[in-house]
Amino acid sequence: MDAHLGSGAMFDGIAPRYDLLNRLMSLGTDRLWRRRLVEVLAPESGQRILDLATGTGDVALEVLRQQPQAKVIGLDPSRAMLLIGRAKVARRKWGGAIQLLEGDAQRIPFPDRSFDGVTMAFGIRNVLDRPAALAEMVRVTRPGGRVCVLELGEPPENWKGRMARFHVHRVVPRMGALLSSGREYLYLQDSIARFPAPGEFVKQMAAAGLAVDAPLALSFGSVHLFTGRVPQGAVA
Repeated sequence: MDAHLGSGAMFDGIAPRYDLLNRLMSLGTDRLWRRRLVEVLAPESGQRILDLATGTGDVALEVLRQQPQAKVIGLDPSRAMLLIGRAKVARRKWGGAIQLLEGDAQRIPFPDRSFDGVTMAFGIRNVLDRPAALAEMVRVTRPGGRVCVLELGEPPENWKGRMARFHVHRVVPRMGALLSSGREYLYLQDSIARFPAPGEFVKQMAAAGLAVDAPLALSFGSVHLFTGRVPQGAVA
């Protein structure tokens, strides 16, 4: 994989069209996926939540929609995405409860046990050192806190999975390349193929120190929601 394809530079180029492309290519279901992610996270009043690969802030905003008394910090390597996200946040009544910052999931710039929960939607696939990012998520989450990761993956080999596979491998990259006038969304197909199977990624989360639930398959298995909890008594 070209290093820059997983970096902020790639997303800087597609930032102005990113939200529209997501709506079109997912047929609008990306909003439902993010809603489910936050429902599983179950943020409580007063909690601090870290959203990695926050992009234009959709997950951060969904956290505040479901729990207006939470505090959210979003971290992303793309300055252009963050600029759009900050404009979106400023238009919402909860704007003061969300802070969007430039940063890297492999080197999270916060102390140990700083957050009650961590989310990452459609970002772990693009991280070059995935074990380092998972270890960082565990480090900054308090014991008992949840780490929730939403990610695209290869659909299963059944008739529903074959329909989803056709959409992911044929429709999505071509639609993205056409609408974005670039090669960035052609990268999507390869990055999905390279992402580990759900069972293997669960092992990677467990190796980082998380107690991991069974992954939740969404949209015929083209998307999975992975949830782990930092064990009580975990040493930072």
